[in-house]
Amino acid sequence: MRKFLILGVLALSVAAPGASAQTAAAGAAQPGANAVDPASVQAVKDMGAYLQTLKRFRVSTELTGERVLKDGQKLQHAARADLDVARPSKLRARMSSAKTERELIYDGKSVTLYAPAHKYYSTVEFAEPIGALIDRLEERYGVEVPLSDLFRWGTPDAPLDKIESAMNAGQDLVGKDLCDHYAFRQGSIDWQIWITAGERPLPRKVVITNRADEARPQSVSMITWNLKPTFQDSVFRFTPPQGAKKVEIVQRKAK
Repeated sequence: MRKFLILGVLALSVAAPGASAQTAAAGAAQPGANAVDPASVQAVKDMGAYLQTLKRFRVSTELTGERVLKDGQKLQHAARADLDVARPSKLRARMSSAKTERELIYDGKSVTLYAPAHKYYSTVEFAEPIGALIDRLEERYGVEVPLSDLFRWGTPDAPLDKIESAMNAGQDLVGKDLCDHYAFRQGSIDWQIWITAGERPLPRKVVITNRADEARPQSVSMITWNLKPTFQDSVFRFTPPQGAKKVEIVQRKAK
């Protein structure tokens, strides 16, 4: 869940959940339960397995986040990310907030990072699947791809063996979608996820609470999906705009 905490290049923590009417599911665990409900863990695994079957899609997230000041006051911020994906090796991500706008374009042969406001871009040769791209950008350059957990769930890179508490918290409506609501605890992090009920178990909402901070800042990611996108493969090709300047991306120092 760390990628939802950071949301990629935006480096943004995200905010308190909106109110929604909750209907308790039959046999759902009661809040405060410390046991790990195997069915809740399995639901996340099933969601991950389904995500791995998606080959071409568009996914967007609206984010709100809390920054805690020294006196404990919280400030809320917002951002957005839109991803066009064609597995196994094509990705375009657009990330924007009031302070920044960035794009990441990967055509299966090279990846480009572009800052439209300054017209700076960097290109690195690479020719592996999206999952490997995510790892390389993070390890070598400290660049986080937004919503990267969507590509890790359903793979060995998304271990769930350190969950200390897992419960089925009932059902909620997220937009017009009826979702199963699950809550988990891992170390100093509490996280909740709303998964579409039925044959398409898509994550629609993620809430994270940082219990290591006594102010308990929360993050919220509202996720929308288009499984029949109309974009063309040309969206994965980067053509430098007039006046754009190529710069070298600096590798992070080895620890």
